[in-house]
Amino acid sequence: MNLHQERAAAVRRLIDEARTIEKSGVTYANLEKIGGLLSSLARRAELFPQEEFPLGADGGIYRLSEDPDHRFALYASAGGAGKKVPPHNHTTWAIIAGVHGAERNVVYDRLDNGAQENVVQLREAPAKEKTLKRGDVITFLPDDFHHIETPVDSGNALHLHFYGLSLEHLPNRLTVDMKTGAAKRFMAKPKILTPLLSVQQVKEMLKGGEVFAFFDVREEGEFSTQGHPLFATPLPLSRLEPRALALLPDPHIRIVLMDGGEEGQTGRANRAAAALSRLGYTNLAVMAGGLKGWRDAGYEVFTGVNVPSKAFGEVVEHGNDTPRIDAADVQKLIDSKADMVILDSRPLPEFTNMSIPGGVDCPGAELVYRVKDFVTRPETLVVVNCAGRTRSIIGAQSLINAGLPNKVMALKNGTMGWHLAGLKVARGETRSFGPQGAEAARFAQAAAANIAARMGIRKIDKAGLDALVKKGGPLYRLDVRDPAEYAQGHLAGFRHAAGGQLVQATDQYVGARNATIVLHDNDGVRATMTAHWLLQMGWNETYVLDHKPAASELTTAAEPRYPAGFIVPQVPTVTAAELEKSLATSLVIDLDTSLKYRDGHIPGAWFAVRANLARTLPEMLGKQPGSTRIVLVAPDAEIAALAAFEIAEQAGVTPVHILSGGMKAWREGGFDLETGHVRMADPPTDVWYRPYDFKEDVEAAMRQYLDWEVDLVPQVERDGDARFTVLKR
Repeated sequence: MNLHQERAAAVRRLIDEARTIEKSGVTYANLEKIGGLLSSLARRAELFPQEEFPLGADGGIYRLSEDPDHRFALYASAGGAGKKVPPHNHTTWAIIAGVHGAERNVVYDRLDNGAQENVVQLREAPAKEKTLKRGDVITFLPDDFHHIETPVDSGNALHLHFYGLSLEHLPNRLTVDMKTGAAKRFMAKPKILTPLLSVQQVKEMLKGGEVFAFFDVREEGEFSTQGHPLFATPLPLSRLEPRALALLPDPHIRIVLMDGGEEGQTGRANRAAAALSRLGYTNLAVMAGGLKGWRDAGYEVFTGVNVPSKAFGEVVEHGNDTPRIDAADVQKLIDSKADMVILDSRPLPEFTNMSIPGGVDCPGAELVYRVKDFVTRPETLVVVNCAGRTRSIIGAQSLINAGLPNKVMALKNGTMGWHLAGLKVARGETRSFGPQGAEAARFAQAAAANIAARMGIRKIDKAGLDALVKKGGPLYRLDVRDPAEYAQGHLAGFRHAAGGQLVQATDQYVGARNATIVLHDNDGVRATMTAHWLLQMGWNETYVLDHKPAASELTTAAEPRYPAGFIVPQVPTVTAAELEKSLATSLVIDLDTSLKYRDGHIPGAWFAVRANLARTLPEMLGKQPGSTRIVLVAPDAEIAALAAFEIAEQAGVTPVHILSGGMKAWREGGFDLETGHVRMADPPTDVWYRPYDFKEDVEAAMRQYLDWEVDLVPQVERDGDARFTVLKR
């Protein structure tokens, strides 16, 4: 257990024990008991290195723990020499313990009875005064008054401050002018910060085997175009709440957050830490300097999305010399009516959008499971394709690794290569697989058994799964079957992650490095084939659940989007018809992607990014001064509700509503649409634009993308953090 794990565990123990003590009442006696626990923690000064809690321009109050309902909030408070805070109360109990340096606490007796509003008479109580050094403690009931100061000769200090309610939720506190006795009510709005880690510390964590999450909270477009560390997982602040639980099933996992680095400790990474804390996550840090600091340290920066998976695909092709075929040669075979089958390894919606003429949809993990339903003769050539390279390579190599006797080839550069060769793609195709046949089942079972033996894939039964759950830590339970099968019934606790997509975009499903992954399907084939790729990618704690569930163990219910106890705010709604009649007096803000906004939005609507609304809302209101209400449009009503709650105070008296049903309802109502990037409160850097999303220079974008994929191999080698291996035939 390293320093940060020890600190997090010690803080959790303190909170749990304090909660038990406080249940019997808020008394000096009970606070002294809690104070003893806090003193023990404070004496472990090695857990609180001052470089992780610096005193800077943004202040020095660092959140160590805060209940989702804002109870039991623990902070590390840094104070500079000469710091002095006026006399005040807390309206909740408070306990302070010394860690580094000294902090003088001057305590007061209250002389008045509170009968006169805005007047408080205080007198210093020298006998109660304490200068706190390491392990020293002082306790306060809700109505006790004190002031704190850091002696000028003590240097920077760091102390633990423990409260019964968070500092941001104490509305009736009083601060007193000792000269006049005038008391003012104040709602403290301190800048609550997050402990810092250096880029060097994060780099060492990536090189080691520590289980932790490393999230980049910038928008996806910034993440992909400006660059990021190889193993930084995108978790955009604008979409954080509904994505967090699936990526982070363990609330106590170590989480490191980064942003661009330009905004300092008040930037998006710190805001993301506050949001995760509200969701119940307890072990948070911010990487100092963000991307700028990473780049300045000379570390490798990667552009694009799903980079670890795409880089792995290129490593596989290099390591196995996976056979490939050019688009022109495939077209010649089609023209000659050769004995050939084209299997498209993408999900059906992608296949329907654009495919190779004559192709059949058979996504990633389904290939070995179903190939014999399409290929009955060993002489038949099998060509596997995707949109670009990764799923073509992984799909073809899956069949080769499985021992399919046929010649198997990856279509070089997929549908993009087909388009660049001047060949016509098919649109709207839906040809896919049906029920698995007997011969396909026999081949798949034998192939999976052989792969499991060669790779040493570990199978566990239900008792083994229960043991992993009991062990604790981030555990990802993933059902890798086809979406329709999953929807018909799955084991409770297992989220859907179709096997091919899990390999293609692992960072969309698994948020913690070196975590434990348990895969499940109906008979072990698809789970085994997926596991054999994850193991090669470096996910060493990957297991296959060998368990045929009884009907009573299955559910069709979706897995929860949010941790228990998190409540999405309730916000008034407006129908599409009502909005259409009041467009002239409504400020409409579209929170969907800039791509979808470009292709169709409500006339007069603004495009904006949720994470930036604090900055952009005044500008939008200023340009539409006649607006009597704000209407938010989003494909996810819960995202809109969270955004509405956040901007309600900013908007002043202007009410905030949500368009019921979003753009889907507007389109179904037959109302007018506007297109183009107009009224952009934010630039279109919120999402990654795929090459075929561009309106112009599509071919240039495709070539650039394909070159980027090929060039990932030397870049990964320079970076040095990947632990990829390749199974050889």
